[in-house]
Amino acid sequence: DVADIARWDAEGPYDVILANAVLQWLPDHAALLPALVSKLAVDGSLAIQIPNNLDEPTHRLMREIAADGPWAAKLAESAGQRSPRQSAEWYYRILRPIASRVDIWQTTYHHPLAGGAAAVVEWFKGTGLRPYLDPLNETERASYLKRYTDAVAEAYPALSDGTVLLP
Repeated sequence: DVADIARWDAEGPYDVILANAVLQWLPDHAALLPALVSKLAVDGSLAIQIPNNLDEPTHRLMREIAADGPWAAKLAESAGQRSPRQSAEWYYRILRPIASRVDIWQTTYHHPLAGGAAAVVEWFKGTGLRPYLDPLNETERASYLKRYTDAVAEAYPALSDGTVLLP
């Protein structure tokens, strides 16, 4: 089954609910996480991974370029769609009263991307850049991507072999 997790009404119980790099797109984790836990079997596990990269240069540059260009008014609403991440302590406080055990850890994965800044931009076209690119026409999109690619190249200089190590 495919369903919108924000409206998912299946009762369960489930042994495991896995959400990998999806919950960051949804607001109100204080309500969402208890709703997911309520669908678990007694010894079930909620396994979630939420990227915490909104302060990385890649994402900061998305916002800055959106706010500083001929498209600024068009992107004003789109640029604010992402909810800020909460701290590990915040998630622990939400989950601890409703779970028998809570394990939280923070890891930075480094993705070696061959092709320099263009590879980084391509990496984000299907996710983080969508709210910025979708509202733009073809000409605006090309201009935005040029500015973004140039800024990414400066923030993430390629290694001698052309690879960017993207955190």
